[in-house]
Amino acid sequence: MKIINLISCPRNLSTALMYSFSRRPDTIVIDEPFYAHYLRSTGIDHPARNETINSMSSDIESILSKIFSRKKCQILFLKNMAHHHINMDLSFLQNMTNLFLVRNPKQLIASFAQVVKNPSMQDIGLQKSWELYEYIVKIHRKSPLVLDSEEILNNPERLLSNLCNRLKINFCREMLSWPKGGIKEDGVWAKHWYKNVHSSTGFVKQKTSKRKLPKHCESLYFDALKYYDKLTVNSITA
Repeated sequence: MKIINLISCPRNLSTALMYSFSRRPDTIVIDEPFYAHYLRSTGIDHPARNETINSMSSDIESILSKIFSRKKCQILFLKNMAHHHINMDLSFLQNMTNLFLVRNPKQLIASFAQVVKNPSMQDIGLQKSWELYEYIVKIHRKSPLVLDSEEILNNPERLLSNLCNRLKINFCREMLSWPKGGIKEDGVWAKHWYKNVHSSTGFVKQKTSKRKLPKHCESLYFDALKYYDKLTVNSITA
């Protein structure tokens, strides 16, 4: 079984990419398996915090045991947030194919601020993405794959075909679209975060992507930009 670990920033195309992979006949997807662990570890107050904690395990050993014991699929696709990888032994990453998904921090922060008004560097995950990237380079002795969400939107078919080639799996045209509404694998937090993707049937640029960056988030944007620039040096293109 191939385990693809998507390490993403929030307010990206991570949910759409999860939906895309869920359309593959050989793939099972898991939505943010470390979310309850993250909420418990940080004490942070997110929408549906208690519901999330009550809906899933927050014990890392138990979570990883279930992930690695899966048998009934060829590909297991984990949609994870970079900043959820905290307070854990990261050595399990060497047994996964890690794929980083990033987004221009101006758009990312503007979108995130609609749900959490004063986002921090921890919230947006770009610094954590870079730290995880460096860790994986060290343990694998090669650079993991990086995908800029803007590239997906420019040409979904070519980009996904290229991505599948790099992942050494067959490209399936079914990955290009999905029915409106959620999927059964959605976390209980979907009602707070997945409105746009629930109304979509494929990879399309949302009108909200042109939302202006709030003035109070400008310093965070400039801090985050340096990590985004580092991560996208060798990102996959169409």
